[in-house]
Amino acid sequence: MTIADSDFPMDNGASCLPIPPEEENRIVSDLLQESELNLKEGNLCFVISNRWFSSWQMYAGPCIGIFSTDKQSSNSEHANDVHSEIAARPGPIDNSDIISSEINCDDNSLDILRALEEGTDYVLVPQEVWERLLEWYKGGPALPRKLISQGVGQKQYSVEVYPLTLKVTDARDNSKSIVKLSKKATLTELYELVCKIKGVEEKKAHIWDYFNLEKSTLLTVSDQTLEDASLTMDQDILLEVSLDTFSHSGMDSVGNELALIPLEPPTSSVSIAGGPTMSNGHSTGSSFNLCQGSSAGSSLTSLDDKNVNVSRGERGGLAGLQNLGNTCFMNSALQCLAHTPPLVEYFLQDYSEDINMDNPLGMHGELALAFGDLLRKLWSSGRTAIPPRVFKGKLARFAPQFSGYNQHDSQELLAFLLDGLHEDLNRVKQKPYIEMKDSDSRPDEEVASECWKNHMARNDSLIVDVCQGQYKSTLVCPVCGKISITFDPFMYLSLPMPSTVIRTMTVTVFYGDGSGLPMPFTVNVLKHGCCRDLCTALGTACCLKSDEMLLLAEVYEHKIFRYLENPLESLVSIKDEDHIVAYRVKRGARKTKLEIMHRDIMRGGDRKLFGSPLVTYLVEDPQYGANIEASVYKMLSPLRRAYSSTKSHGLKEDDFISAGSDEQSNICSEQAGTSRGESSFQLVLTNERCLSCHPIEEDSLIKPSQHIRVFLDWTGTEHELYDSSFLRDLPEVHKTGFTVKKTRQEAISLFSCLEAFLTEEPLGPDDMWYCPRCKEHRQATKKLDLWKLPEVLVFHLKRFSYSRYLKNKLDTYVNFPIHNLDLTKYVKTEDGQSYVYDLYAISNHYGGLGGGHYTAYAKLVDDNKWYHFDDSHVSPVTEADIKSSAAYVLFYQRRSKQEMEEES
Repeated sequence: MTIADSDFPMDNGASCLPIPPEEENRIVSDLLQESELNLKEGNLCFVISNRWFSSWQMYAGPCIGIFSTDKQSSNSEHANDVHSEIAARPGPIDNSDIISSEINCDDNSLDILRALEEGTDYVLVPQEVWERLLEWYKGGPALPRKLISQGVGQKQYSVEVYPLTLKVTDARDNSKSIVKLSKKATLTELYELVCKIKGVEEKKAHIWDYFNLEKSTLLTVSDQTLEDASLTMDQDILLEVSLDTFSHSGMDSVGNELALIPLEPPTSSVSIAGGPTMSNGHSTGSSFNLCQGSSAGSSLTSLDDKNVNVSRGERGGLAGLQNLGNTCFMNSALQCLAHTPPLVEYFLQDYSEDINMDNPLGMHGELALAFGDLLRKLWSSGRTAIPPRVFKGKLARFAPQFSGYNQHDSQELLAFLLDGLHEDLNRVKQKPYIEMKDSDSRPDEEVASECWKNHMARNDSLIVDVCQGQYKSTLVCPVCGKISITFDPFMYLSLPMPSTVIRTMTVTVFYGDGSGLPMPFTVNVLKHGCCRDLCTALGTACCLKSDEMLLLAEVYEHKIFRYLENPLESLVSIKDEDHIVAYRVKRGARKTKLEIMHRDIMRGGDRKLFGSPLVTYLVEDPQYGANIEASVYKMLSPLRRAYSSTKSHGLKEDDFISAGSDEQSNICSEQAGTSRGESSFQLVLTNERCLSCHPIEEDSLIKPSQHIRVFLDWTGTEHELYDSSFLRDLPEVHKTGFTVKKTRQEAISLFSCLEAFLTEEPLGPDDMWYCPRCKEHRQATKKLDLWKLPEVLVFHLKRFSYSRYLKNKLDTYVNFPIHNLDLTKYVKTEDGQSYVYDLYAISNHYGGLGGGHYTAYAKLVDDNKWYHFDDSHVSPVTEADIKSSAAYVLFYQRRSKQEMEEES
């Protein structure tokens, strides 16, 4: 078989003697474990279509160590049962769905489609696993990729799925070629490959960085990697060839002889000098040199632009950032930071004394220098878009998770940048060891001040001065009541959307003593709360008495599937499609639980379960069937049609006896005595699995038990006497089919998000707290309070949610203030200050998960106008345009005392 639009054959044959699926799984699992122990740079991995690999896992079983999500099963309600049935053996390996049909490389190598996601579109397997799968199944084609190491210090290994693609322009005839090689390849290897393809002697070749079709840097033969040379995906390079080996001359694209003069070698000093004209008209020119050979000194030797003249007096800050291949997330975060007034003021001046090159937690000053250089370019006069290649190179070096050309999260990048800038600018050169003390019931003010002092002893930078606040965290052990209070610093606040924190649940409440009709109640509870929270909310909704309690249960196929008697059981175990009931019962000693299930007697004598079971407690052990019958009739009394008891009541045919009335009492006494004659109810004793049936008569002896289950058989007579509709059609916990998307008028507010963040909630099962008193991990309750707010306050709206089988993005419109965000009442410390903020930047995300597009809105404080930054494109916008459901990260600046006084 041959795949369309490609030149590779695919063997249709498979292994003649297939081995059992469990044996295949064992072999592959063993090879995976062995491979994990022998990771080294240069190892080969192979890309396999997840469509085929998922079918193999359905057949052989899942393999630990390979990240793969089956799209079909992930959407299934019963995804956990994917492997319950034996799947057929898959056919030959088929990678056709992930291969690009374009053969765009001179070596005719195959490439996979761009923007594919690991685990969703493809999986990566070690060479040994690939060879075994190929031996068993044949097919293909093979898509080998190399393992590379990234990062500084502790190396991280990753598979380079997408090798660096470079477009070669030959200056002799202006012809175009494509070369692909690892970003870890050296410039020497680049020369060798280009010269081999072009048939040129290496000593006559000269390759230029030709980004944006402009000659910027001569790439000299060396061991410098392509990544360190700031070469990016799909960019252009220019090949020039000398006429002879002794002259640095060649031919340009129109055939004219030209001199090939290498750029001057980079100097060993870096000048950080803005000489910016500030808004007050004063010049603050300054410069400094870094020591020759220092890591920071060599960090900016390859600049994307010529010398930068920074001047805020000439409307700087309106330059865009070029997209280097799915880098809109980076551009959005950078524009927000580059328009943060305190950062602009700082990085346009001399910050040399703050560079910390020896901090083991930092990047030797390189990240701060790269960011400062980029910010100065953005604030230079003019609107020419800046290619942030040097900055991206530094980012990839120190944060490999952001390398490559896949889409990432702007908030995650922002968190790394703020932390990285802090460590690079940390004024503390030697961090002291400080042992944290317990609060020990000391005043909050004392503990908070001590914690902040200890924090500042190790962390002192511009970022701490401007962006860091402090919150109070209170943990309470649910078992022993131990309270732990800490005061921790924060750099931003990740606010949950109320819909991700609060859950709407509908539960039908039954009276356990037969004193009223069942009634459904809809309540709001914490999504990660426990059954105790649900009972508390239901108790308030149904006006539960002080001597009553609620017994929660799940009804499935008209039987009690389980009782939710553990108050600490997580509500996560209750699904939206479940049917949950609650029985109002008396507190105190309860001996015997009586569970009553309902059966319709069909034509032919068959029995069919219907409705919801009734549950009550018997104070004494029932000795005879008559005791059971009396309890059953008492539980049914609210369902009795009024006209059926006696005509003397004068009620209409569809009237019911109200709970607690005299009529109710009379009927209860009747049913406890003579009503057996009116009804042909048959009670049947059954077991836990509802498999046995023993008819109950009045004089039947009942064996003592803590839990008695009976069937109640209904005939036409019973349906005339009692209205069984109250037992039928239990509502689901949450009906998702009728949810309506919120409009702007119904939108949630930023304040509701903040309040959800500050709401007390139990820790998740995966985030247990070690109680020092119990000496065990406990699911403690956690409460956060704001204690100290920074000058620049960043809010991250948690629009993305992830679970094992589901990824989701919330496009809910959040109404946030642009001016006068007053948070004073949320700050618990009594310092007499006001905390009023104004918005100055927004990072936006449009589209869905794993893709979409990031932009930014930013305000130029000097001219009080808003602008839209969409990669290279910058355009003015009105204040009314900046509020949308795409808002993802919000940047606020606190008003100064002077501004507050002027406002008043």
